[in-house]
Amino acid sequence: MNQALKPRALITGASGGIGYELAKLFAKDGTSLVIVARQEDQLRAIKADFEQQYGIQVDYQALDLSQPGQPQALYDWCQAQPFQVDFLVNNAGYGDYRPVAQADPAVYENMLALNVVALTTLTTLFVQQMVKHQQGRILNVGSLAAFQPVPQMAAYAASKSYVMHFTEALHAELRGTGVSATVLNPNVTKTGFVARAGMGKAANAQGKQLDPAQVARAGYQGLLRGALNVVPGWGNKLLALSTGLMPSRRLLLAIATRVSRVTK
Repeated sequence: MNQALKPRALITGASGGIGYELAKLFAKDGTSLVIVARQEDQLRAIKADFEQQYGIQVDYQALDLSQPGQPQALYDWCQAQPFQVDFLVNNAGYGDYRPVAQADPAVYENMLALNVVALTTLTTLFVQQMVKHQQGRILNVGSLAAFQPVPQMAAYAASKSYVMHFTEALHAELRGTGVSATVLNPNVTKTGFVARAGMGKAANAQGKQLDPAQVARAGYQGLLRGALNVVPGWGNKLLALSTGLMPSRRLLLAIATRVSRVTK
């Protein structure tokens, strides 16, 4: 098949962790890729590896999507190429583990620009083209933190709550268009997230963490079937369900406070 006619997936935050594992799943299924991250050397290595292993075309863009205008620039670049994006995966994002009273407002501004603004901009731009062509799949990566307020990670959890509600509303709007939107909400996963967020001493970062390959597969399968909300792992599904069954918001907050506390 002509490479320009092959299905194409755009994946942000693709240089490692869940994003990399999602890219690998698409590649194994013969889907050509546009991979996006800040680290050009890592993107270049992934391109060479995947093209050799899977016989697909891999393009990359080394961008910091938290910077003003970069999501639009990425979309404009894609529009200038001889292919269309059939799958959009908004995976790029990060957290910050500390009380709001000790936080750096500049970090929050940058984090929200990536977690919320870039995701919203890319989704809004690409979904218009998908609806026009009556085909497409969108996967937005959220977090189990989206289901409740999380002390020590107040802004991050709120950003992922936005991602979940935005994606679920979009899912409803897209009914009958041939396009779907899915949100993936994993618990703490063994990636670089914990180190970057500075949450090595967080109670919910202790013990076994989810395998990024398993999280990616759950998200990938949910994306392909047009699922609404994917929470990997039965225990995590129960945790997500239980947040809606709490008799009071104070009780929910008390539990979240204990789960996210700083360990000794």
